[in-house]
Amino acid sequence: MDQGPRRRPFRPQRNQNQQGRPPRPSGIRPPGNPRQAAANARSNYERYTTLAKDAARRGETIEAENLFQHAEHYFRVMRERAT
Repeated sequence: MDQGPRRRPFRPQRNQNQQGRPPRPSGIRPPGNPRQAAANARSNYERYTTLAKDAARRGETIEAENLFQHAEHYFRVMRERAT
C-alpha cells in the first residue's frame, strides 16, 4: 500500500534573528586568543591603510574612502583590545 511521499512533522518557523543562540551581552568579549586577535587587527589595519593610500594616489577617491573606513574599523578593534 503506497501512501506517497512522507511528510515532515510541522515545525514553526523561527524569526531570522533567532539563530538558536541567545545574544551576547555587549561587555563580554568572544573567546579566543586576545594577542592573536590584536595582531590580526594591526595587520589588517596596516593592510587597508596601505591599500587606501595606493587608491588615493591613483585618483580612486571612492575606493580610497571605502578602504579607509575598513582601516578605521580595525583601528577601533585595536583600541578596544588595548583597554
